[in-house]
Amino acid sequence: MRNISAKLISLAIAGAAAFGSAASFTASAAEPYDVYNYDRWGEAIPSQAGYIADRAVSGIDLGVGAFSSPSDIFRDHNDIFYIVDGGNNRIVAVNSELTEVVKVYDSFTMPDGSKTTLKNPQGVYVSAENDWLYIADNENSRVLIADLEGNVIKEITKPTSEVYDQKRTFLPQKVIADKAGNVYVVLGNITTGAAMFDPEGEFTGFYGANRVQPTAEIVGNYITSLFTSEEKKARRRRNVPTGITSFDIDGDFIFTCTSSSTQTTDTVKKLNAAGRNIFANMELAFGDYTPMYDTSQNKVLQPAICDIDIADDGNINCLDFTTGRVFQYDEDCNLLFITGTIAKQVGGFDHVAALETMGENLYVLDSQKDTVTVFVETDFGKIVHKATALHNAGYYEEALDPWYEVLKHDGNYRRAYVGVASALLRKGDYEGSMKYAELADSPRIYNKAFEGYRMDWLKAHFGQLILGLALIAVGLFMLARLAKKKKAAELAQHMAQEDAAAEAEHQQHVREAARKAVEEMAEQSENEGKEDEQNS
Repeated sequence: MRNISAKLISLAIAGAAAFGSAASFTASAAEPYDVYNYDRWGEAIPSQAGYIADRAVSGIDLGVGAFSSPSDIFRDHNDIFYIVDGGNNRIVAVNSELTEVVKVYDSFTMPDGSKTTLKNPQGVYVSAENDWLYIADNENSRVLIADLEGNVIKEITKPTSEVYDQKRTFLPQKVIADKAGNVYVVLGNITTGAAMFDPEGEFTGFYGANRVQPTAEIVGNYITSLFTSEEKKARRRRNVPTGITSFDIDGDFIFTCTSSSTQTTDTVKKLNAAGRNIFANMELAFGDYTPMYDTSQNKVLQPAICDIDIADDGNINCLDFTTGRVFQYDEDCNLLFITGTIAKQVGGFDHVAALETMGENLYVLDSQKDTVTVFVETDFGKIVHKATALHNAGYYEEALDPWYEVLKHDGNYRRAYVGVASALLRKGDYEGSMKYAELADSPRIYNKAFEGYRMDWLKAHFGQLILGLALIAVGLFMLARLAKKKKAAELAQHMAQEDAAAEAEHQQHVREAARKAVEEMAEQSENEGKEDEQNS
């Protein structure tokens, strides 16, 4: 009952705040979908929009003819966008405003001077270290590495290593490279992780494989296998993990995602250089908390994260193929905004394919509409991102006022409660931190605040505690003395009673002895009288 009341009060506050700020935050009204977020109970509620669709850009708008099944978009360190136009077998480089084509890569020069073309390319990446262009040339079964002039530096083809199953073809879908020049390739028919190649193009193994989903069937099969012969084990169909769908690199970390709608573990991973998932032991969910029900298919559609992008500010953007939505999270995986949907209008999608960010904007590629939709940040989004950036940089107290501002416009914005709780914790306002941590449903922050509150309370009341303990000790001592005296008195009384009883018993024995003596003397006198009579 208490939780229900708290929830109603919270919703009322949010409604009042939303009404009061409607004049300055009306961005969501222009969107072809309901803007929402999730409260601390995990329920979808109306919210302010963090982004609004500004425009959709097509190949016709850029003057290069219509795109055909575009599959990827990437922004390099010079803010040039590279659009993979798979159906037209080309890469289109566009300026930062998406208004002018910089170069069209539809032909490349091989080291021997011959020409080569792409065949249904799927992914693109440009390295900031060497300005090399990496292309996942899918139907040519290769990764093409070229300079920005289109001169091929090297090709990566199917490995001949025993580690790579030679029965499988080499079908690159996405490609990235790290600072050391190692190349990572997502392959469409491989579920053991991304294929990894050293700077010379030599295959070194697989990286970042997903874990097998621990379903009831798998657990049952494992238990059964404990009692099964090796022959039967060999014949049994093996459970394999889902493959990586896409990835992005951010400093020393590689973020991966999978679009499998049946996978709930490893949906999004943050991998270090050793391939260890930093998110592995965290209870995280990406996409909608409540899966969408499709009445046309009569089934529940689970989130399917088909692309991921790490923004310059560290925010994690996940593109859900199922709903056509972008789910934006901060560095700690707290949900910030939900943007987009399945719709025909600008801001809606038919078939989302890829995602990119630049500054305050989001760029979503639709492979059926053949467009790139540009989302711009709203005023509400600016406040949230300012607070988030300060928080992520460790300026918790400086982020406090922006978080309060966020709550003025959306009283149910959970991330703001987390931010306020963290800031108050850093300031030493443990009682306030506990209050906001409870509203944010953050036991981790609450526990830390409670520890600080308890320590402060002990320090503030140390003198009283010592005095109280001393009084308690004195009281216990006095009680012990009184108890001892009482026990001694009771013992003395008991002993006196025993002495009196013994004396009474002694007197009784004396009286009995005297009575017996008198009786014996009377009897003796009587006997002597009888004898005298007889003698006479």
